[in-house]
Formats: sequence, C-alpha cells, structure tokens
Amino acid sequence: MAYSIPGIFLCRSFLKMSFAMEEVSFSGVIIALCTVVSLFIYVRMLTKNKQPYPPGPWSLPILGNLLQLGDHPYVFFDQMRKKYGDVFQIQLGMVPVVVVNGLDAARHVLLKDGESFAGRPDMHTFSFFANGESLSFSVKFGESWKLQKKIAAKALKSLAKSEAKSSTCSCLLEEHVCAEASELVKTFLELSKKGSFDPVAVATCTVANVVSALCFGKRYSPSDEEFLSVIQMNHDLIKATGVFNPADFIPCLRYLPLPAANIARVLWKVQQLCGTTCGRPLCHNVLRDITDALINVSNERKAKEKIVTLSNEKIIITVNDIFGAGFGTLSSCLQWIFLYLINNPEIQMKIQEEIDGKIGQRPPKFEDRKDLHYTEAFINEVFRHSSFIPFTIPHCTIKDTVLNGYYIPQNTCIFINMYQVNHDENLWIDPDIFKPQRFLSENGELNKSLIEKVLIFGMGLRKCLGEEVARNEIFVILTTILQQLRLEKLFEDHLDITPVYGLSMTPRPYRMFVSQRA
Repeated sequence: MAYSIPGIFLCRSFLKMSFAMEEVSFSGVIIALCTVVSLFIYVRMLTKNKQPYPPGPWSLPILGNLLQLGDHPYVFFDQMRKKYGDVFQIQLGMVPVVVVNGLDAARHVLLKDGESFAGRPDMHTFSFFANGESLSFSVKFGESWKLQKKIAAKALKSLAKSEAKSSTCSCLLEEHVCAEASELVKTFLELSKKGSFDPVAVATCTVANVVSALCFGKRYSPSDEEFLSVIQMNHDLIKATGVFNPADFIPCLRYLPLPAANIARVLWKVQQLCGTTCGRPLCHNVLRDITDALINVSNERKAKEKIVTLSNEKIIITVNDIFGAGFGTLSSCLQWIFLYLINNPEIQMKIQEEIDGKIGQRPPKFEDRKDLHYTEAFINEVFRHSSFIPFTIPHCTIKDTVLNGYYIPQNTCIFINMYQVNHDENLWIDPDIFKPQRFLSENGELNKSLIEKVLIFGMGLRKCLGEEVARNEIFVILTTILQQLRLEKLFEDHLDITPVYGLSMTPRPYRMFVSQRA
C-alpha cells in the first residue's frame, strides 16, 4: 500500500508528538516523585523536631550578646532567666549558646542525659590546654577519654591510701596537708608582728606547696626559684582566664595578641615540670605523688590487659590538669574562707568551740570531718554563697536532644549556671544571707540532701575528680588555723564580698590581723 507525501509527514508528526508526550509524562513523574519524597522528609523532620528552639534576647550582628555580659555574666544570665525561664539561648559572637539554670535542668544535663551533653565545644582557649588533649578541656569525648578519667580516678584513690612517713597521719597526702597548715599558722603569726597583712600571697604559697606535693612529691622553700615560678604561673593563668576570650566566639580574633594567648606559655612551663617528674625512676612499692600513682595504675592495667593504656604524654597532661584544678580551686576557696571568718566573728567562735570540744589540742585530721558538723556546714555555705566557680567548664551536645521541651541540636555550646542554682530563691531560704546553720537539722546533724544541691564541683561524667581531696585539704587547713589563731579584720566596716570575676572568682583585696588563742 502506497502512502502520499503529506500522509508520511503527518505520520511522522504524530509519532514525534507521542514521544514528546511520553517524555513530558516521564519528567512529570520524576518531579512528582521528588516532590513527594521532599514532603515526606520535611514532614519527618517536623515530626522529629516538634520542639521549638530555646527562647532568648535579641543580639547584634557579629558580636551577638557579648557586650551585654558585663563584668559579672551571671547577673546578666539571671536577668534573662527571669524573662525566658531556666533554659534560654544567647548569641556570643558567632556561637549560639544555651544557658542552663535551675537544679532540675542542671541535673538533667549533667546526670539524667549526661552522655548527650558530655562534649566540650571546640573553643580556641581549650586548644591551649595540651593541644586540646586535656582531660578537663578535651573536645574528644569517647572511650579513650573515659579510660583516661578512670585511670586518673583510680590513681587519686590509691594515693589517698598511700602510707605516710609519720605514724600520726593516715596517708601521705594528709601528712603533706597537715605540715603545710602548720607552716601557714607560723607564717600568719610572723606577719602579724608587723601589723595587718593581705593573706592572699601567703595562702597561695601554702596551696602551691600542697598541690606540688600532690603532683610532684616535693616541698619548696619560699625563696626557691622554681617555687616562685610555679606561683607566678598560677597568677598568670588566673589573669589569662579571668574574662571570656572573645576569640572563642569570633574566629577572626584568634590572630590578635589577646591575654588568653598567655595560657599556652604558662601551661608549657607547668608541662615541663610535669615531664621532669614523670621521667624519674619509680620507687618500688612507694607512691610519692599522683605522678607515681598514674604510672603505677597504668602499668598494672597494661600488664593485665596487654595493651598500652596511658602514654607518658597522657600522664603528663593528666598531672597538668590536676595541678591546675587543685591550685585554682584551693587558692580561691581559702581567700573566701578567711574573708567570711573575719566578716562573721560569731561564726568563727562557733567553729572554734566545735574544734575545742571534738578535737582538743591534737592536730586535726581528715577523719575529723565526720564529727565537726558546724565546720562542714560553714565550708558548704562558703561554697554556696561565694559560688567562686560560677559556671561549669562549657559543655557541648554530642547528639540532638531535648531539654525542658526545647530542641537542642548536636554541637550546641552549653553553659551551666552554678551561681544561679546556689542562689535560687526556689531552693534556698534567704539565699543572699550567709548562714551555715541552713545545712544543719534541729539536732545538729548535717543535711546531706541539701549539701548535694550545692554546685561547685559539677556533677556527672565531667564532675571534678578531686572533690574529696579538695574538701579534705580545706577542712584540715581551716581547722588547724582556727584551733590556734583568732582572725580579725582591719576595720569595723563590713567588708565587700562582691567577687572579681574569673574562671575561679576571688574576693576584692582585704587585710586582716591574727592573734594566738589562749
């Protein structure tokens, strides 16, 4: 059958149209499928993240809320809490930060959902601490970090049981602390012969020797060059960490010579000292300090499990951590203790009466803590009222999570406001009044459940390892001083207790007298 030319053209046109329609239909199906899949994913995301982000104040471009922090950031945070609730979000430079207030929210973050919040933000300042490998500041949270902490905790426990040279002390650490407390009493009396004095320098020397004994097994004379260098390191470190480092939140500032850059120089000196101690030979069956304890525990684990558990470098880093934490905490705490004692002479007398009744004239020991309830209440009230460590070291979420009904994405920087918890009107009666008896029952027993609500050493996975060591040290130094001395302020005026802000807050400068008790 023959086809005409127009018929052929018509047929071809029809076929082209058919193929075009098929192409359009196929493209339409693809577009429709993509749309359906996109909608499905979007709906799943909405379903997954029903919770809103935390509320918060407006912020400036680039700077965020940095300028609103002021000299005392916890004051600004308290204002925001009253407006937005216990969980709110601020912008510090380029970094969104969720601030956590209230005991319940803090416990959720640190205990109940501790694993989700156990990271550290990738801050510029943290990189100075052992190149980010520090136990306290490491952004790497995982099995290696957990092993390092486990070994450090076991080493501290073994050191606490290590035999003292003197038969009058329960362990080597107690022997060191008792010796330094006695030296502090002598130094106070010597200084008072010239009149009033600022206790900070001499208290820092005591702390330096206590921490050096703990970490390096050695005691220094006050004129020793290495000793003076250690004290200067502490001073420089406090100064360098005394404010928020803007470079943590505005990356371009990392190339400017900001004060925080001094941290690297200071920590390098401490690390040199740790390295020297770590390189010495071990004494058979004798623990001289935490360095020995770490090496010993690590070697035991290596022999048992046939694997390398803690390298020499990690041991040096861990000792470095313990040195820094012990120095800062103990030094600040003693400054606050002396201030509260001279500001509240009636409280000082009550502690002395308890010491006289329970201990008498023998040197105070760690084990006396369980019997001196009012003294323990005083120490906990110093922790609470001064809140000299106002925030935990910043945390970071390692996965998406929910807090108080708010969606918190992975890698969110978290500040836990311990100062607010310690001054929460919903938790404490008259929180701004210094009142040790709040921790005692009617029959004079310690209210342990209330003491657990005081936040100073943190909680959970990132809790300070040396809490028990610090509490023992503070107790023995305090009781040794008040057993023998009476502390008095220079003027009758009530001293200012407004803190100087820092990673560890200190009181404003003050002077005092001491006199020998009859």
